[in-house]
Amino acid sequence: MVGVWIALLSSAVFGLSGSFAKALMEAGWSPAAAVTWRMAGAALVLAIPAIIAMRGRWTLLRTNWAPILLFGLFGVAACQLCYFLAVQRLDVGVALMLEYLAPVFIVLVLWIRHQKRPRIPTIAGTLVALVGLMAVLDIAGTTTIDPIGVMWGIGAAIGLTVYFFVSARVNGALPPIMLSAGGLLVGSLMMALIGLFGILPMEVTFTEVNLAGLQTQWWVALGGMIILSTVIAYVTGIMAARALGSKVASFISLTEVLFAVLWAWLLLGELPGLIQLFGGLLIVGGVVLVRVDELRQPVGH
Repeated sequence: MVGVWIALLSSAVFGLSGSFAKALMEAGWSPAAAVTWRMAGAALVLAIPAIIAMRGRWTLLRTNWAPILLFGLFGVAACQLCYFLAVQRLDVGVALMLEYLAPVFIVLVLWIRHQKRPRIPTIAGTLVALVGLMAVLDIAGTTTIDPIGVMWGIGAAIGLTVYFFVSARVNGALPPIMLSAGGLLVGSLMMALIGLFGILPMEVTFTEVNLAGLQTQWWVALGGMIILSTVIAYVTGIMAARALGSKVASFISLTEVLFAVLWAWLLLGELPGLIQLFGGLLIVGGVVLVRVDELRQPVGH
């Protein structure tokens, strides 16, 4: 039971990232700058615990350099950047609903690339999630949705898909906290190069930001994003995965969507329309069907 509470804590603090990022962006920060500072700060905080966890087994870095590189470039940097770019144009809850289409993409990739035909519950879950996507996009037109924001949200889902694939294939001897710290470091270095060459603007302002209707210092939002929704979120996520197993922990992580909507309502006054909330529930419900089907499959299937 303790593992379940740890998993819920991880989802709750992960769900804060969009609200903190949007507060910074509304104060003048560019999405690229917010992502870079988030990753670099978290990598710095996790550096010492990661070094301790390695216990001198540095050969593991040499044998796992490719997964760490992919994890950092796509699973961390690209995923976070696309999500923050989506948050800039969409409600936080809508952006995260789009990102959490990743499990559906995983099913489609396995089906198309590996001819791994999903079972009926997984197919049903995928269809339910896709119907939910149409509701989130509000095809009927009662809510205005920025199409560019939608594209960034789907980009975040693709990044999250890579995140799951790489995490599943990395050498099990590599401490998870080292994978997180290494990926965050790679991602922050890539973002720094993007800023150095002027590919994306790196705009930072050190003015007050608006959180929960109150004016507060910029470093409060940045610190919250680094410490709460990155460092604590990753650490508790690792603890939950070890206590419950990766499948059950990832199943509980679906509550991040609900937490993100709640935080955006409390901190930013954002609340998606009823049709979008309904679509979000369908997406979560569809992914739940996929996860339940995974949990029911025999080991080694």
